Amino acid sequence: MEAGSDRCAATGNNTGLLSNITPVNRRSILNIAGRLSIVAGMKTASFIIVLALGAGLGLPASAACYADYKARRDNPLELHYGVAQISGACTKANAQAQLSPRLGQDGWRLLNVLQVFDDSGLASRKQAAGRFFLRY
Repeated sequence: MEAGSDRCAATGNNTGLLSNITPVNRRSILNIAGRLSIVAGMKTASFIIVLALGAGLGLPASAACYADYKARRDNPLELHYGVAQISGACTKANAQAQLSPRLGQDGWRLLNVLQVFDDSGLASRKQAAGRFFLRY
């Protein structure tokens, strides 16, 4: 290869081109890492902004919560199985605290909260709960 030539030898070796990089071009090539860190920082900032907007819009922090329960009413004795939506903490204790007064308005007494679950368990309980599906 001739000195000062931009052509590579027929061997396919591009050493001549790399060795002829001017100081201006060298700075551009070496600054790639800086550009990559800017992109990574932008991705992190975008993620944080999305989280902040989600919290600001009042999006639910967790999935909906439901409880299945058994209740009774006296004179005449009636029993029923039902499914109800619960707000707040998805625990049996919270479900019991919310369901007792709801059921009590119609003369029902909560016997037991069987389980608390999310949307994935809702469809499988619909038929069993019948008219008490999401009634209370």
